[in-house]
Amino acid sequence: MSVSIPTDRPRRLGLLATATLLAAAAIALVPASPAAAHHGWDGFETSELRYISGTVSSEGTWGDPHSEFDVTLDAELPADTPELPIPEELSGPEDSVRVEAALAYDGPHDELEIIIAPPWWSSSNGLDRPLEDGERFQGVGYINSTDDGLFRPVAFWYGDDNSPVNQVIGNSLPVRAPLPGGAQEGDEPTDAPSTAEDAVAADDGGSQTWAVWAVFGSVVVVAVAGGVLYVRRRTGQGERSPDA
Repeated sequence: MSVSIPTDRPRRLGLLATATLLAAAAIALVPASPAAAHHGWDGFETSELRYISGTVSSEGTWGDPHSEFDVTLDAELPADTPELPIPEELSGPEDSVRVEAALAYDGPHDELEIIIAPPWWSSSNGLDRPLEDGERFQGVGYINSTDDGLFRPVAFWYGDDNSPVNQVIGNSLPVRAPLPGGAQEGDEPTDAPSTAEDAVAADDGGSQTWAVWAVFGSVVVVAVAGGVLYVRRRTGQGERSPDA
């Protein structure tokens, strides 16, 4: 007597296994999407650039998704950004005039936690190592909306020679907010991004989108191929009729 095993069941199992792999891959990749990028620009007060200066006061971290360290602020800060070399990528008048006109930080903290771009970006823009404890630091950037002890620069300068580092991966300020009162009206841009969506698009998460989807595509291909092989193997077993 021969027994024929239905082929519908292994086919369903193969499809279920493929769907499970795809769902797991999607869940794993969600945090890496631009909308969920860690400390996106939209989490900061992008309507107001601030200037800070001080010394690095912690070893911090050097890695993805961002590098972080602490800076103890100088006891006295100038009223606005002193004369510093603007990073070439931000040297256009739409951005440089805003960096140069940033008012000094006037918050309650003597020390701020600084969050900068990941090493792959900083290394190609003037900083290829972690900053050292006690090293000179100056920066222009934004205070976090919910944590006023967190500062994210759009540009910073380090060391005694004030080496400039661009921190805006889109190479333009995420939001070109109105200039401080003392700046020239004629410097006001007409095409500046003004929404949170524009800010997110300019963030480093946007530059990582290609990598995220490349990984997801690879997972999809592997999952589909695995599912097809699984179905064929089980179907082949079902077509064989063992002797009883």
